[in-house]
Amino acid sequence: MPTPESISLDAPLDELLDYAGRRFAVAFEPVSAAGRTLEILQITNMAEYVERIAEAATQGQGLDLPFWARIWPASMVLAHMAASLPLGPGAELLEIGAGVGVCGLFAAAAGLHATITDISHDALVFTRINALHNGLGDRVRVLRADFSADRLGRRFDVIIGAEVLYIERLHRGLVKFLGAHLRPREGAQALLARNHERRSMRFFKLAEEDFVMSNKTVGCKATGEDGEIERHLCDIVRLVPRKVVAA
Repeated sequence: MPTPESISLDAPLDELLDYAGRRFAVAFEPVSAAGRTLEILQITNMAEYVERIAEAATQGQGLDLPFWARIWPASMVLAHMAASLPLGPGAELLEIGAGVGVCGLFAAAAGLHATITDISHDALVFTRINALHNGLGDRVRVLRADFSADRLGRRFDVIIGAEVLYIERLHRGLVKFLGAHLRPREGAQALLARNHERRSMRFFKLAEEDFVMSNKTVGCKATGEDGEIERHLCDIVRLVPRKVVAA
């Protein structure tokens, strides 16, 4: 049996589930977007888990909190949009900072080929589990990538990311990553979703030279940890490369 440190993303579903179950309290929960419902693996005792991490941390040590495991309201808005994109057969989509992979998974369920990335190994394990559990293993590729620094050696028709703008020091690297991985042709675009309150003005300043940008604010609802319905405003930022090559 693989140890938690050595589990491969190519491991069978039952081994990946065993790994996740030894690391966290987990369960599949139905999540719906764009007229489809997928079963997404979730940490069921998030508050308790975060409390344990905080108690175990030494004074002055930064906490490695599992923000990747939460499905943010912006993720659900982006999942709906990604699954509704008018792209032809064979179109390729890249999700960055994916967490449990909700946006890319719904895009794959709609027929796109999705490469789903994150820097957290646990996040990638959850994403791979979700892809296999929902019968999307043939349309989903899962790999580690740091969108502030890495290069994947290929380009995509669409790049999506939810709540990837909240760390300002990553903005310059993100702009360069988008330019290096979007196909330079008509129709290529990046869609970034964020909470409306996060202004991220430095990102827009850095991106304006290479991209034409537009912003759409969307209202959405989400169920809070207490079971109450919460209302949110989310922004969808669309970036289109200024330099394109005619097909």
